[in-house]
Amino acid sequence: MENWQEYIHSDPAIMLGKPVIKGTRITVELIVERLGYGQSPEDLLVSYPHLTKEAILACLRYAVGVLKNESVHPLQIAA
Repeated sequence: MENWQEYIHSDPAIMLGKPVIKGTRITVELIVERLGYGQSPEDLLVSYPHLTKEAILACLRYAVGVLKNESVHPLQIAA
């Protein structure tokens, strides 16, 4: 399986530096959000004809990489 780096990049001049699919202004956040709300990859391909299935999968691989490196610290709630 291909690396997400082939499809995703970040440039401060594009979308305030958010990770985007190369050659577009489509953010990884948008793709993951839409999938999370139930939109299918096929729906995304119709909505964004220049998008590819490989790019969608790269967004998911990128998100997994970010989450794997995230540290979770439980919040202390004052009583």
